[in-house]
Amino acid sequence: MPVSCSAYGCKNRRTILSKHRGITFHQFPKDPGLRKAWILAFRRLDFKPSNKTVLCSDHFTQADFDRTGQTVRLREGVIPSVFASFPNHLKRKRPIKTRSTKTSRRALEPIKDPVPAPKCSEPPKPAVSDHHYALDPTQLSDAQARIEELERQLRNAKDRERRQKQVLKSLLERLEERGMLSEAIEIELLQESVGVQV
Repeated sequence: MPVSCSAYGCKNRRTILSKHRGITFHQFPKDPGLRKAWILAFRRLDFKPSNKTVLCSDHFTQADFDRTGQTVRLREGVIPSVFASFPNHLKRKRPIKTRSTKTSRRALEPIKDPVPAPKCSEPPKPAVSDHHYALDPTQLSDAQARIEELERQLRNAKDRERRQKQVLKSLLERLEERGMLSEAIEIELLQESVGVQV
């Protein structure tokens, strides 16, 4: 049975042609919170996806994909956001309500910084998001790449440590078999290894 995208008005199906065009299909997440966010992004009344329901890659931004391996995967926690086939009434954004209380209006006022910021020659780039605390998308992708690199380095360091411990353990066993390891040296080595682990 051919697999087709379940988004409103999307006609993409899993075929050889779609594979050559680079279209990938992704199942709904198993995490209940993320699954609910995907369903809300769909904007389909009473939509209940099954375990086999899929969404094509046309409904995600390029930053949502992890293309480091052989297979194209979605990054963790992404929500579909591109729905070109939606009718106009579903594309409209809801108007943002303005703050009504004195405290919430005061929260929007800029804070006077006692330490003046250094003046830069070029004006700051406007943020794409409507939140002043949000990261610029280029900074976000750089940060994600840096996190992935650090996680890879951490895995490699743990693997090296594990291999070194195995080598040390085998050396100690060989020394003990040959009778070249005294109790005093063994106790001292054990204390040092415990001190490193703490």
